[in-house]
Amino acid sequence: MQDLIYSLERALEQDPAARNKWEVLLLYPGIHALLAHRLAHALHKRRLYFLARALSQLARFVTGIEIHPGAKIGRGLFIDHGMGVVIGETTEIGDDVTIYHGVTLGGTGKIKGKRHPTLGDRVVVGAGAKVLGAITIGNDVKIGANAVVLHDMPAGASAVGTKARVITKEL
Repeated sequence: MQDLIYSLERALEQDPAARNKWEVLLLYPGIHALLAHRLAHALHKRRLYFLARALSQLARFVTGIEIHPGAKIGRGLFIDHGMGVVIGETTEIGDDVTIYHGVTLGGTGKIKGKRHPTLGDRVVVGAGAKVLGAITIGNDVKIGANAVVLHDMPAGASAVGTKARVITKEL
C-alpha cells in the first residue's frame, strides 16, 4: 500500500496536469499498468508463469503499456502517457525513474538470460527512446526523445540522437 501511495505522489510531482491522487489512481494508465505488473511479477516469482502472462496481457490490452512479468521495477516508477511503452523480461529499473510514451526497454536478439537494459535510480527516458540490449544506464541519466541507446551510460550523462547508418547502397 505504501508503494502505491508513493507512486501516486510521484505522479503528482512529475505531471503538472495531475490534480489529485484520486484522479491519478483512477485515470492514469501508467499507474494501472504498474499495479498490474506488481501482481503479475509476484505471480511470476511464484512460477505461476501462465497467470502472470495472462494478467500482463490484460493490462497491455487495457493500458497500451507492455511490461513483462519478469521485469524488476523499483519504487516510484512514473510512466507518463504510456501508450506504446515496452519493458522486456530481464529489464531492471531503479527507483524514481520516469518513462514517457513510446519507449522500448528491449533486447537485441534471441539469447537466453540477461538481454534487456538495467536502469539506475532517477533516470528519465524521453518519448520514443529505445534502450536496447544488456546494457547499464547509470543513476541520474537523461535520455532524450527518440534516442537509440546501445551502450552503457555513466551516471549523470545525457544521451541524445540515433546511431542509424547505411549498411548497403542500392544502385
